[in-house]
Amino acid sequence: GNGKTSITCQEILLKAPSILILDEGHTPRNENTDVLQSLAKVQTTRKVVLSGTLYQNHVKEVFNILNLVRPKFLRSDTSKSIIKRVMSKVHISGVRKQFKGGAEAAFYDLVEHTLQKDENFERKVSVIHDLREMTSRVLHYYKGDFLDELPGLVDFTVVLGLSPRQMDEVQKLKRYQRKFKVSSVGSAVYLHPKLASFSEKSDTTDDKIDAKIDDLLDKLDIREGAKAKFFLNLLNLCESAGEKLLVFSQYLIPLKFLERLAVKLKGWQPGTEIFSITGESSTDHREWSMDHFNNSPDARVFFGSIKACGEGISLVGASRIIILDVHLNPSVTRQAIGRAFRPGQKKKVYVYRLIAGDSPEEEDHSTCFKKELIAKMWFEWNKYCGNRDFDMETVNVNECNDLFLESHLLREDIRLLYRR
Repeated sequence: GNGKTSITCQEILLKAPSILILDEGHTPRNENTDVLQSLAKVQTTRKVVLSGTLYQNHVKEVFNILNLVRPKFLRSDTSKSIIKRVMSKVHISGVRKQFKGGAEAAFYDLVEHTLQKDENFERKVSVIHDLREMTSRVLHYYKGDFLDELPGLVDFTVVLGLSPRQMDEVQKLKRYQRKFKVSSVGSAVYLHPKLASFSEKSDTTDDKIDAKIDDLLDKLDIREGAKAKFFLNLLNLCESAGEKLLVFSQYLIPLKFLERLAVKLKGWQPGTEIFSITGESSTDHREWSMDHFNNSPDARVFFGSIKACGEGISLVGASRIIILDVHLNPSVTRQAIGRAFRPGQKKKVYVYRLIAGDSPEEEDHSTCFKKELIAKMWFEWNKYCGNRDFDMETVNVNECNDLFLESHLLREDIRLLYRR
């Protein structure tokens, strides 16, 4: 019967391959998933992992992948001696005591703590050298230069001052216990304060959602929403310059709100000037949306759910990108930017990561940047770069070399501008 066939298939998959090559090899990084455990059972010792974003959230995850390629990687004599060396360097009082869960867990946490939070630059560099020595025979970093041939990428972080009404709503966010709730309601509030109650109550699968948002739009003053205002001003500039705009968010309510705003104020229609991809989109709809957005001269703006617009999505028709909120896994945001900044792009790409000033989002952004730094330090950095590579560059709006940011309307709420 079928049971016998599936057991035979299982045996073939586990025993027959002489080499296993895993593309997007960062996917099975969590040791508690069936995927990682199943791949570990494939008997060949020849395993190759390919990934453009090996470091995602935690140091431990990288070692989970290394363990897949070299089982018991941390238990080899070479690894053990380097672990001992790293542990002996970390003198931060109390830090070593607070880590629980055995030697390996303590090692992961100490490396992460040192690279993210240690003020001692020399110690950071020393730990980076140890990590590289430990992984040199199993981890090979290739800095692909094919993106250097593109017209360029300018990646701004734009900290916006919120309106008084928005600041009132930010105070209310502090009542929430759950981080996800702060983030999801916050993302709506930073767009416009009137979305606060809406995002708490509304179900995004509600088929009346367009009508509800249209009703809301009739009653609000768009100037009270810092991110909504920035979006609208950027959209107008894109239209004048003949450029197309991409807007990414983790949440559907903000995307829906901006889509209906464009319909109301511009008279544009989904499928003609406006396109979107969410987790609900079928494969056919994705293909159709990509093709029309990239090739139609009428296309103006594309709204994308950030997780639904990963691998396989090309949006090279756009040259301006708004990232509406902070995703705590920085590689997700980097992949979203890569939808437009990729082979086939004919223009310089400008990214605006919008951050609500004096809100929990500022802290999320700082956490996220520190995660990005770990990947940069471990795989790319060399000692000749010096310390400056560990900070974001603060830029004067008047000297940022972006014609759009010379517009008075676009810059009026900007409190700080950084460039990655």
